[in-house]
Amino acid sequence: MEPLQSAIPLYVVSVSLAASLLIACSRKAPNLREFWTVGAACLKFVLVLSLIPPIVRGHIIECPLFTVLPGLAMHFRVDALGIGFAATASLLWILTSFYSISYMRSLREHAQTRYFTCFAIALSAATGVAFSGNLFTTFVFYEIITLCTFPLVAHKESAEALRGARRYIVYLLGTSIAFQLFAILLAYHAAGTLDFRNGGIFPASVSAAYLAIVFMLFVAGIAKAAVMPFHSWLPAAMVAPTPVSALLHAVAVVKTGVFVIFKVILQIFGVDTLMRIGAGIPLAYVASFTILAASVIALRKDNLKARLAYSTVSQLSYIVLGAALLSPSSIIGGFAQIILHAFGKITLFFAAGAIYVATHRTEISQLDGVGRQMPFTMGAFAVGAFSMIGIPPFGGFLSKWYIAIGTLEASALPILLVIALSTILNACYFMPIVYRAFFRSPLPETDSHHTPGHDSSPSVRRRIHEAPALMVIPLVLTALATVVFFFMPSLVLDLAKIVSADALGGRLR
Repeated sequence: MEPLQSAIPLYVVSVSLAASLLIACSRKAPNLREFWTVGAACLKFVLVLSLIPPIVRGHIIECPLFTVLPGLAMHFRVDALGIGFAATASLLWILTSFYSISYMRSLREHAQTRYFTCFAIALSAATGVAFSGNLFTTFVFYEIITLCTFPLVAHKESAEALRGARRYIVYLLGTSIAFQLFAILLAYHAAGTLDFRNGGIFPASVSAAYLAIVFMLFVAGIAKAAVMPFHSWLPAAMVAPTPVSALLHAVAVVKTGVFVIFKVILQIFGVDTLMRIGAGIPLAYVASFTILAASVIALRKDNLKARLAYSTVSQLSYIVLGAALLSPSSIIGGFAQIILHAFGKITLFFAAGAIYVATHRTEISQLDGVGRQMPFTMGAFAVGAFSMIGIPPFGGFLSKWYIAIGTLEASALPILLVIALSTILNACYFMPIVYRAFFRSPLPETDSHHTPGHDSSPSVRRRIHEAPALMVIPLVLTALATVVFFFMPSLVLDLAKIVSADALGGRLR
């Protein structure tokens, strides 16, 4: 079908950018500042929803912006892959906005205007990446995300926060400039274009060795995907407030990384080219190593946010694995994991923040009996954990099932063992948390603990109860969504099958 021309992608990206200016100007009016935050989030989501029907009907939506230099243009192009990412990010931004308002007010955090301003810019840049029509546009918005989330990671302004933020910026900017930018230049030299195209952009005359080098540079340069050994920025970023951790782990930052890897694999190289040079399976094994190694590290962490951080490193590589296997079902599963992991993981981080606000506890060993005192929060945590493990009837089962089928299609049987072992490891580091919360007697209700990403506070004797409703409602909704996705899989799989069919030239089985 002919591409449709529309300015709506530009409006989607611009609405939160405009909101950031309004938020910055509302420093002395917190209610107005939060109105702009929530209003922009809702408007962005409505605009994204308006783009879904033509995409499902098979259209591509184009929105040329301007040309910087010959061959370098800012250009939006919306397809099934991009709309799935944008819809997920924009919906979760609404819930995160309400959660953030309650979290920041409950803890009387400083610099809230800066926080919400940077948050809005980050979501604007994330949708910019989702709708990018070429590698140049992607690179610009990719770097904007890094720069505007740096103040969020450093929000506490403590020595520890600044150390974590330095590692964050050095890893992400360093790898993207040293490797990703170089890969983009080499790709342009070989292909004469940077435009995303189903099936890839490289002519058959380009040597396999050249393509392999470019591919490795891309993988190394997209450190936001947290594939080992380019992962340590993510646990270091746990010094940030919990809503920022949710942004980093579920919505904008890491999802941008795996999304860009997906685009590079399917629309810069293409399935046939990667099969020709034999680059897919090696990346699949690197992803498999990351899945297992990060899970083993997570087992050893007593700090709740640290365990969730390494869980994220592991779970993200399922997305990379799905793309790297280059089979119809694995691509479906990898795309589905982008969405399903987002809802499950944001539930877990929301719950971690609610636990801290209500109890000032941060260590897993301190969570005895919390499930009896905070049943909605820990019930939602359990749902998110079951989804991460990948058991029915929770959404995470769908993506891992399709990836497992994809390993059979790709004749990569050892990776099937990796998936099984990872499932066991996931259960080993999530189930003890749930068990402690619901089946052990509550600890004395006087506690305080300082941990990266949270303020310390004096011990106080108080009755533990649920966090404020504006924090609990979002985490309950995201937990319910993981169940809804299992019983209504077409919400995710319809787009996933379009992505797979486009990547394989209609060869979807």
